[in-house]
Amino acid sequence: MASPCELLMATDNADIAQAMLDIAHKEAIRIEQKYSRFLSHNPLWQINNAQGAATPIDTETLQLLTFAQQCYQLSDGDFDISAGPLMRLWRFDGQSSIPDDTTITQAKANVNFAKVYFDQANIQMPAAMNLDFGGIGKEYAVDKVVHLLAAQWPDISVLVNFGGDIHCLVEKSHSPWQVGIENPNALDNAAAVLSINQGALATSGDTRRFIEVNGKRYGHIISPATGYPVVNAPRSVTVLGPNCVTAGMLATMAMLQGANAELFLEQQSVKFTVFR
Repeated sequence: MASPCELLMATDNADIAQAMLDIAHKEAIRIEQKYSRFLSHNPLWQINNAQGAATPIDTETLQLLTFAQQCYQLSDGDFDISAGPLMRLWRFDGQSSIPDDTTITQAKANVNFAKVYFDQANIQMPAAMNLDFGGIGKEYAVDKVVHLLAAQWPDISVLVNFGGDIHCLVEKSHSPWQVGIENPNALDNAAAVLSINQGALATSGDTRRFIEVNGKRYGHIISPATGYPVVNAPRSVTVLGPNCVTAGMLATMAMLQGANAELFLEQQSVKFTVFR
């Protein structure tokens, strides 16, 4: 998941706690190995390297693709998991340069989820296109883990936190979980604390993934329309929702709105926190 992951469990039974950790770890690894674009020969790699041919998909991949299609349509194309060619150009690993305009224009020509065809059995897309589930994968993993744990321990509240994407499915009624919202201007310090009995929240932002070139800061949220990081985006957006994939979708869509992030979230009638 490329980020710290933790479980907070409302139990003092060490055996149950260890069993929960084992289930969560196994599920997180399964999803990462299946959908990470950084791994070779996994199902996503097979889709991205099919050279225009149809690739078989299973029910889980179909569900993720269907959700990605909804994100694409709801955002008018701004939330696009086919932005893989652009994501390969922009590296937020300390590099001190940005891609040139010509390279970005060439990559943009291969970004358009509308050209991805899929049904219950197969997916097919032009050879130069690439999918990247990075925008929804971690949130999906959080939701999967909480449902697995709740199915086995329906009376024990667990808060699953994968890199700040959080979900608590079993209500913790008497003493809610306390969740700190990181201050982007003072990392590792909480700017606010939320009390959560039940529900999910997700955060999108550039506090830890960015580069600075010639004094200009570039965040990691890339606009498929321009090929460049979103301009005037908040430092971070945190959204509360019924599940983590929904909260994450709205947080990322808000970032893509740039200067209009707050207005977009107000129109969705959700609770949110924005830092600029």
